[in-house]
Amino acid sequence: MAIFLTKDSKVIVQGMTGAEGMKHTRRMSAAGTEIVGGVNPRKAGRVVELDDRAVPVFGTVREAVDRTGADVSVIFVPPPFAEAAVTEAADAGIGLAVLITEGIPVHDAVAFQHHARRRGTRVIGPNCPGLITPGQSNAGIIPADIAPQPGPIGLVSKSGTLTYQLMHELRDTGFSTCVGIGGDPVIGTSHIDCLTAFEADPETELIVLIGEIGGDAEERAADFIAAHVTKPVVAYIAGFTAPEGRTMGHAGAIVSGSSGTAAGKRRALEAAGVRVGTTPTETARLVREQWEDLR
Repeated sequence: MAIFLTKDSKVIVQGMTGAEGMKHTRRMSAAGTEIVGGVNPRKAGRVVELDDRAVPVFGTVREAVDRTGADVSVIFVPPPFAEAAVTEAADAGIGLAVLITEGIPVHDAVAFQHHARRRGTRVIGPNCPGLITPGQSNAGIIPADIAPQPGPIGLVSKSGTLTYQLMHELRDTGFSTCVGIGGDPVIGTSHIDCLTAFEADPETELIVLIGEIGGDAEERAADFIAAHVTKPVVAYIAGFTAPEGRTMGHAGAIVSGSSGTAAGKRRALEAAGVRVGTTPTETARLVREQWEDLR
């Protein structure tokens, strides 16, 4: 099985006809994703050739959903248009909106996340690589060839780059689903949301959690793991050497005073029984050891 995204997911791309949207739409299609349409009001009525298929461009998300039955939207729009794009997807009944865009104002993110939750739409992101269920579907910018085969590991990560590295290092074991949730201060899907889904997924046998400095999401995830997760969890926290008060990489990756340090997050996770690696490569080794123990 998988979480959030399967071979039956019907995907549209808001902003498909732009340079980035087109590039990644072709990559998603080549990975087996069922791309059923694009959305661009200025180019409605056109078609785009994808793997010998003619994919229509619609003027609105509502029209795309009505015509194709789409239930997932991958969004490639500039930051000023992100709030409107997510709101339109939610109002059209899209169940999963994957927002790749970075640099979105926090005020806008708060507004569209609240609206999406009210409409029953799950948002992945913003500022994220999306998610992939190997062998089934790929929604976002994760290169499908990093880990081409399915397997028992479920991965949830704030960092796109570390998502790719752990996928590569554990490619021989394989993944059920890998979710890059994004590193902005306000995101739609949390570590806990993914932990809940992986715990319920019968084909996920081991979970990898990647966090980073800033905020308390990892500490809250540790409390949740201790109370609700029966499957083994291995983690990595980025940012042990980050200086206080300086944003590192993601907008939410900043240590302020004694809050949000990598050391504090590691202590919380280890107290919950999670094995925590000091480097991505060591984390991969711990995962392999844990997997051998399960077999």
